Amino acid sequence: MLGYQICLFIQRVAVMRVAANRDHPDTVFVYLEPTQPSEPASPTAPARPSEPTRPAEPTKTSEARRVAKTVKAEADHSEIAKKMQAQSRKPQARRKAESFRFNPNEATLEEFMRLGFSEKQAQSIINYRLKGGRFSRPSDFAKSYVVADSVYRRLEPYIDIPRVDINSADSAAFDALPGIGPWFAAKMVEYRRELGGYGSTRQLLDIYRFDEERYAAIEDLICCERPVVTEFWSLSEDSLSRHPAIRRRQTAHSIELWRRTMPRERWTLEELRSAGVLDGQQYERLSRCLIGPIGGDDAPE
Repeated sequence: MLGYQICLFIQRVAVMRVAANRDHPDTVFVYLEPTQPSEPASPTAPARPSEPTRPAEPTKTSEARRVAKTVKAEADHSEIAKKMQAQSRKPQARRKAESFRFNPNEATLEEFMRLGFSEKQAQSIINYRLKGGRFSRPSDFAKSYVVADSVYRRLEPYIDIPRVDINSADSAAFDALPGIGPWFAAKMVEYRRELGGYGSTRQLLDIYRFDEERYAAIEDLICCERPVVTEFWSLSEDSLSRHPAIRRRQTAHSIELWRRTMPRERWTLEELRSAGVLDGQQYERLSRCLIGPIGGDDAPE
């Protein structure tokens, strides 16, 4: 952006230089015009005979004062010079800055100008977006060199950047999140398909190599709209073996036997773990799911 503005400045200077070389310069006359003294000069006292006579020093009131005057004779300028001169003298009308909710990733040039940015500043923001730039959070917008601190403080309460819904976003939206990239973006979509939909944002931690540090970097940028409920207690043995949190037929069979022998008031994940049916990883993954209540007739016998 800085290079673009420098190019515009150089182009403008070059045009003015070419116009100046082709143009006729104005003629400026400077001359001194005498004026009459405002008060008469005082008489000089005669010199004493015993002293040598010295010439009298002129005073400001004894001589006519001179005033410098300037006269400019404008030449006949070329059209391009007149145009550049008119542009430089044209007063810039200041627009009244407005404050309204806006998404810096989608706002138009006119909307940015209504917010108090000049046309060049607004275009710089749009050019940043056209080159693939994105504002993930309000603080990213503050880092733009055209956004002054005072302007950001005024606009911060009005910045509205929607969170990425992990149940509806595509791989491109995931890829735009900081620290994700195309590989994790594809895995996030794939795991959602296996689950049938996310029940919470923390289920992203079940993805291979998706650690707490990576999750903390995007936690405030994502949400889980319409979370999917996992009817864990009513799933059949075959469905349990295919669930991404279990993936073992032996574990699914053990859960089925445990449900047949234990009263329903003791059907909890903690009880399954205490009984040794679930290992630590399976327990953690299931605890991040949104598990529905224990059904009545729907529960397997």
